[in-house]
Amino acid sequence: MWRLTHSFKQALLPRLTTLYGAAQVDRLLERIALIAGRYNYLEQRCSLDHPCWDERTAILITYGDMITRPGEPGLVTLGRFLGDFLKGLLPVVHILPFFPSSSDDGFAVIDYRRVDPEIGSWDDLESLAQQYRLMFDLVLNHVSSRSQWFEDFRGAVAPARNYFLEMDPATELSQVVRPRSSPLLTEVMTVKGKKHLWTTFSDDQLDLNYANPDVLLEMLDILLGYINKGAAILRLDAVAYLWKEVGSPCINLAQTHELVKLLRDVVDHVTPGTLLLTETNLPHGENVSYFGAGDEAHLVYQFSLPPLLLHALHSGSARHLAAWARSLSPPPPGCAYVNFTASHDGIGVRPLEGIVAGEELTQLVETIRRCNGFVSCRSDSQGREQPYELNITYFDALKDLSHPDDLQRQVLRFLCSQTVMLGLQGIPAIYFHSLTASPNNQQGVLESGRYRSVNRGRWSDEELRLELADPATVTARVFREYQALLEIRAGLAAFHPDAEQVVLECAEELLVFYRRPAEQPSILCIHNLAGCSLSLDLRTLAGVPEGVDAWMDHISAAVCSPELQLQPYQSLWLEACSPESGG
Repeated sequence: MWRLTHSFKQALLPRLTTLYGAAQVDRLLERIALIAGRYNYLEQRCSLDHPCWDERTAILITYGDMITRPGEPGLVTLGRFLGDFLKGLLPVVHILPFFPSSSDDGFAVIDYRRVDPEIGSWDDLESLAQQYRLMFDLVLNHVSSRSQWFEDFRGAVAPARNYFLEMDPATELSQVVRPRSSPLLTEVMTVKGKKHLWTTFSDDQLDLNYANPDVLLEMLDILLGYINKGAAILRLDAVAYLWKEVGSPCINLAQTHELVKLLRDVVDHVTPGTLLLTETNLPHGENVSYFGAGDEAHLVYQFSLPPLLLHALHSGSARHLAAWARSLSPPPPGCAYVNFTASHDGIGVRPLEGIVAGEELTQLVETIRRCNGFVSCRSDSQGREQPYELNITYFDALKDLSHPDDLQRQVLRFLCSQTVMLGLQGIPAIYFHSLTASPNNQQGVLESGRYRSVNRGRWSDEELRLELADPATVTARVFREYQALLEIRAGLAAFHPDAEQVVLECAEELLVFYRRPAEQPSILCIHNLAGCSLSLDLRTLAGVPEGVDAWMDHISAAVCSPELQLQPYQSLWLEACSPESGG
């Protein structure tokens, strides 16, 4: 039997003892050795010669069947499109759940080890992995009610008869923090009669019981199996809810953090350089806690960024956005933020807690409704409905309600939001529908009855190519601008995810920050978040070096004087032309 190295064993010992008690540790170490031994040929993913990230790193978020073509698996169509239009610009591709599923567009997984044949095959994924670094979802909190695991539970078949969380419906569970207003417990029929199971997200998504180590071991095998199939990054879906303990909020528990650290130990020892990304749509402090002390997730989403950018562009004020960006601590060594504005999910509201509140939050929620979006709610501890997420495409979320028919203005606002995201410290992640400036998919909401469908539409390959071939379409205009921004960004060392970020004090309509790499020229990022022209003299900004008479704007490829006249929603990436600048 393949044996755990001493360092691997020493890393696992305290984790397993904390989670399952000292009496089970030896047995669990033996079983983990068996699982890891199946994959001991996996190669290191990152090294000094091939770093895990640099200024060229950017992530595309997409469904495997985001682009459809009759008679062809979605992954094949997607691969051809990426090669034709985005080659070299988005080296990392996050393919959202491609497994057989029963709901939630893939997140109610029926079988973790199969690919939905409508989307493609493992061969298709391994082919893509030859050209891109792939990110897979590890949907580890819950499984579909149509899964074999659940069928085995209903039939009392081992081992899955102990995979789920049974609960007496009379149990006091009011402290549990929920992301939904649906019932927490779902009644199911089994060979042993009625049971009530824990369902954090829906009655079709049954929570797994991680207090049973068999569940963890099953997930370890699935995780390593994904790496074997080409995954370079694993996104840990809904990870904050993993461990349940009656009498607690059942979110962000110490045991959950210990589980994430254990997963980190496994990938770091079995296949170094594979990265873990936690999905925790929560207030900022809770979210970044998943870095641990640099021993937990390698990557953490910036969940506060999407709603803060919306607030800034609708209010014309960067006050909250700048204060938040100024407060950010650098990630621990070997860790990085993932910046994004949109994804397959809605735009979370909870990440604004402690940043934007009261009337300002109410106004933002109402603005999204007026942009023909939707607002999903959850029940708080008093049973009151509170906004949880905004459901809308990011492009439509930036419609200017004072100029509702001005598409050019909407394009400018949207591109400003994306340029801010691309410039901030971290790795940018771009949802496919942002690349194409997709409008709200209202028909999808009508057909599914789910608000999230508004941002989960699919493109016909033929239709999308026709849109991109016509330079007058909004899709072509935004796509072309996005391609250019990605190409420019990839050539500037200042946008390395590890490069220092310094937010400068200036007028509240402006967001101004430096990106400062160790040995390369700095870039001064300037964004006008207001719908009017503004003047800015760079010589008046504290932190800008003296004696700089000319600046190169990498976005427009023009040389500027220190006296700037900024157009509405204009962004600049400035590099000092004079040698004494230093950044």
